[in-house]
Amino acid sequence: ELGPPGPDDLAEEMEDVDFEDEGAEEPDAEAWESEDDEGVEDGMEAQDDSEVTFSLHSASVFCVSLDPKTNTLAVTGGEDDKAFVWRVSDGELLFECSGHKDSVTCAGFSHDSVFVATGDMSGLIKVWRVDAKEEVWSFEVGDLEWMEWHPQAHVLLAGTADGNTWMWKIPSGDCKTFQGPACPATCGRILPDGKRAVVGYEDGTMRIWDLKHGTSLHVLKGQDGHQDPLTCVASNQDGSLIMTGSVDCHAKLVNSATGKVVCVFKMESVTPKAPISEGEEAESNSVESLGFCNVMPLAAVGYLDGTLAIYDLSTQSLRHKCQHESGIVQLLWEESSAVVYTCSLDGAVRLWDARSGKMISEYRGHSAEILDFAVNKDASIVVTTSGDHQAKVFCVQRPDR
Repeated sequence: ELGPPGPDDLAEEMEDVDFEDEGAEEPDAEAWESEDDEGVEDGMEAQDDSEVTFSLHSASVFCVSLDPKTNTLAVTGGEDDKAFVWRVSDGELLFECSGHKDSVTCAGFSHDSVFVATGDMSGLIKVWRVDAKEEVWSFEVGDLEWMEWHPQAHVLLAGTADGNTWMWKIPSGDCKTFQGPACPATCGRILPDGKRAVVGYEDGTMRIWDLKHGTSLHVLKGQDGHQDPLTCVASNQDGSLIMTGSVDCHAKLVNSATGKVVCVFKMESVTPKAPISEGEEAESNSVESLGFCNVMPLAAVGYLDGTLAIYDLSTQSLRHKCQHESGIVQLLWEESSAVVYTCSLDGAVRLWDARSGKMISEYRGHSAEILDFAVNKDASIVVTTSGDHQAKVFCVQRPDR
């Protein structure tokens, strides 16, 4: 387990940034390690396409978010129980979010970049005021699964291993809980209307919650739900459609108003999952990440076996299969084009044209798997975090724009 991915919704709300080209960092001394030598050339370990490297973490860096207002700040959290807020242009530390006693797996800025929240696996959540660099609120819940800010208000939502979803007003701390089934709330997302949230659970069920009244509007379970734990949820731009992904390798498209399943996307090539013993781990597959395109009726689903599937929502059919050599950790769509970004266990970030299914470009620089990434609003930079203890900033501005 790589730890839950950080809130990636912030990537959808980003604005322009003046990106200063600080010149590439020195190449990593660490050699590129690859279990089955996936075509790694001699000298490949020295390739570093990044502009800035942030290296204050002393263990794997699990999560990253960019501040939505200016896109000039990043927050990263890691296995070293630390979280840092730093400048994207030069990697300069702004302040450390201190006091965590477990791996920081969730971190993100409020919609207006006034606050930054950090959460660790043990369930300690802290909120800091960015301009004052000071902690303004903290709270302890059960083991933390995911955390996300409300898109329009200083409200924080988090899901925990006991099945609860918590909601707080920040900094007053007014609190509400939404009780799910007695199993972890594995993923969640506030819908764009700000009034509802979709939460996925380990037992394969999915609920749409009314945030104001604390009631469950729709529950998908049994045949309508998934057969295995949910791994990710996403909604389209107007919140009318929800997509859920699961360890069962299915992605379900759901009408958020009716709670009805519109269609199920299954990977044809997926072999039935055998019981996983030590030697068979490579056989397992699951949906790891998914998302909707804003400018065309397309959705992307990333699988642990390295498949990026682009589905056409109008015909509910598979449009392209883009194969990676190793598992996809996360994907994000560009805000205003049909370009989808993937990061994978081979340590590379790739840009794909969803219309043609062709890879546009590839960026390397990490000597281990990428665990999370964020794209700024004008799609000029990508910030990645990795098992090599580093975060990196890549300049991806393309001449064709």
